[in-house]
Amino acid sequence: MFHTRSASTELIRHAGFSYFPLAFIARLPFAMMTVGVLTLVVAERGSVTLGGLNSAAAGLGTALVGPLLGAAADRLGQRRVLVPVGLVNATLLGVFPFVVAGATPALGLLALSVLIRASAPQIAPMSRTRLVAIIKRSIRRDQRERVLNSTMAYESAADEMVFIVGPFLVGLLATAIAPWVAIAGASALTFVFVTRFALHPTGRLHLGPPDAPRLQAPARELARFPLLTVIAGTLGIGFFFGATLTSLTGFLAADGDGDRAGLLYGVMGIGSAALALGTAAFPARFGLRARWLVFGSLMLAAAIAYASARSEPALIVALAVLGCGIGPTLVTQYSLAATLSPTGRSATTMTMLGSAVVVGQAVSSAVTGVVVDRLGADTALALPAVCAAFIVAAGLAHTAAAPRAADREPELVPA
Repeated sequence: MFHTRSASTELIRHAGFSYFPLAFIARLPFAMMTVGVLTLVVAERGSVTLGGLNSAAAGLGTALVGPLLGAAADRLGQRRVLVPVGLVNATLLGVFPFVVAGATPALGLLALSVLIRASAPQIAPMSRTRLVAIIKRSIRRDQRERVLNSTMAYESAADEMVFIVGPFLVGLLATAIAPWVAIAGASALTFVFVTRFALHPTGRLHLGPPDAPRLQAPARELARFPLLTVIAGTLGIGFFFGATLTSLTGFLAADGDGDRAGLLYGVMGIGSAALALGTAAFPARFGLRARWLVFGSLMLAAAIAYASARSEPALIVALAVLGCGIGPTLVTQYSLAATLSPTGRSATTMTMLGSAVVVGQAVSSAVTGVVVDRLGADTALALPAVCAAFIVAAGLAHTAAAPRAADREPELVPA
């Protein structure tokens, strides 16, 4: 996990041996919500459009409220925020299956979906912040940069793995038992593991930098074109996620197998996580901008194959290849953002990228749901290719605009 064995042992000792598995499991409900909401609504209400709209509403709730929860944790401490927010979120998730199965109008479902994701605990950024605080307190100064870089790489890999396991669990539970079980499971995981994460001893750490001066570049620096092209690229990733999941759900639902979408969607994450971890082994001469274009083009080629697939085996093969392009592309975009982030604005930059992914997924889910219902699932299968083309176009724009320095391996900054 880390390059420096003694330093990594020191980090694990201060965080506690239970910390890393606990932080991993606590992220699972976040990854299960979008797929779970979509699957349950399609199964109970029989409308991919309504399912996509609910998935979109859930994503917008995160984009709107997520940064505010982070700001509240910075001000009040993680425990004071995570405990009540986790309990509220677990309750809303527990209620959702009853609301969907009842006579609640579509507008009521949309409102509840917004509240579910708006109250979703932000475990990933909270975990990064805790580990950075431990590194600054406990790791020797000459080893901090290397341990910090490796820690951020592990956190990114953990996020990738969660977004494999989460949809897979939804598909498995929906197929083996019933679609509502996945949402109930997310509720139980939130109640137990998010609460446990909130109360972990690391939650008492002071999370601000203890010794560095708080220098900040003007906010207008966030609007520089090279950085905006990276944000556009992550927006495209969000578009791609939403279009792929919703079109896959619509295609399978035509044969009565819509509840298996999460299971197949998880196939895409296998290559994504493996290649994301593998980016650390890429040679320095294979620069960041080149990686974006190479793996973005791989996504585009696989998405074209996905668009032409008319059988489940063909879809699975296309999804597996798509994953090999997504992971490295997204890791590269975050690395470029770390390089281009204005001084003192790293957290803001990373939040902008995260929000772009969520908003893109939300909008694309809604649009793709409409296409499925009005034009058919076969037509909707072409939308991921459109999104992949957008990602490549953003990469070309970045290559034309970004300074040569962007090709250097970045010094990762905590998000």
